[in-house]
Amino acid sequence: QVQLVESGGGLVQAGGSLRLSCAASGSIFSINAMGWYRQAPGKQRELVATITSGGSTNYADSVKGRFTISRDNAKNTVYLQMNSLKPEDTAVYYCNAYGYSGSYSDYWGQGTQVTVSS
Repeated sequence: QVQLVESGGGLVQAGGSLRLSCAASGSIFSINAMGWYRQAPGKQRELVATITSGGSTNYADSVKGRFTISRDNAKNTVYLQMNSLKPEDTAVYYCNAYGYSGSYSDYWGQGTQVTVSS
């Protein structure tokens, strides 16, 4: 069993910052990519940022220059530093990990709410 536990969401004013964390635990032997996705009300889940075990990153155009993804491989933890937040960043943010636990699979966290007020 693999668990992803997120933390760091909350309410912030536009222009503010938040830092999300996600720790993977359980019987996972290796993690390739980790990332963050988000889903706003009435919209589909979308990619925010991903990072490979080697440190290569990918960002959605809407967050480039404002968000930074990083990870600690030793702790199986991924972070998302979010700066210059906008009301349109309001969503439930989900952590994702693609790794090996008997077979390669996608794993998801339970989600953490980020609300940006104008």
